[in-house]
Amino acid sequence: MKIIIALLCSLSILQFPAIGQITESGSESPYKTSLAVDGPIIAGAVGLNVLGLKLINDKKGLTVEELAAKDKSDVPGFDRFSAGYYSESIDKFSYYPFYASFAMPVAMLFTKNERSHAGQILAMYVETMAITGAAFTLTAGSINRSRPYTYGTKAPLEERMKKGAQRSFFAGHTAATASASFFAAKVFSDFNPDSRAKPYVWAAAAALPAVVGYCRLKGGNHFLSDNLLGYAVGAGAGILVPHLHKKTTGNNLSIVPVKTLEYDGLQLSYKF
Repeated sequence: MKIIIALLCSLSILQFPAIGQITESGSESPYKTSLAVDGPIIAGAVGLNVLGLKLINDKKGLTVEELAAKDKSDVPGFDRFSAGYYSESIDKFSYYPFYASFAMPVAMLFTKNERSHAGQILAMYVETMAITGAAFTLTAGSINRSRPYTYGTKAPLEERMKKGAQRSFFAGHTAATASASFFAAKVFSDFNPDSRAKPYVWAAAAALPAVVGYCRLKGGNHFLSDNLLGYAVGAGAGILVPHLHKKTTGNNLSIVPVKTLEYDGLQLSYKF
């Protein structure tokens, strides 16, 4: 996860010039971006990522005595079923859909409508992932929650004693996957509102983070609640960032004259 965050920090610097590419050749973009607005947001989110990573690095692992005192009954009932889970093979498998999700927004750039607005899409993508990363690192760095595998003996002792075992809340891999996949689905839908492929794109967007979350659960890395929150945070960022960049037009506003026996006036309505 740290590698992905570091990569996004680098990409954000590279994409600052692209943020101003509001009008490009080809089809008209449904989005409006601005260096003056998006630049500080990305820079601030990157800064929060750096702060969050410092908090994570400053964490301390559990001692042998603290591990021995771990009791599954201390875990909330809705999460208790997975206390003690551990599977190295399932954990490794989770990285396949995890990395695949990052390719979804890039794959869109090969389509006709999105290709001419690659700089703008990449800038929003970096902004989306930086915001998700900031939410994850600050939370994981500030809250100590032991991973499920610390409640059992299936995982190696040295693994359970690492400081990384104290950042179960919330699921960063699930959040990052949901952020990338839902961003791709949202942007595809906005550029291709009449496409018959939309249901399949959204289905893929929903499935990828669900698979990652399931694997992280079965692998003993996160509890169910960690994954649910990670899914919600990632999906929310992936949808909201491009949505908040959409151009506003007067097409959604309608003004209709109204005349009755009692009064003359206007009826205003706005379609969201």
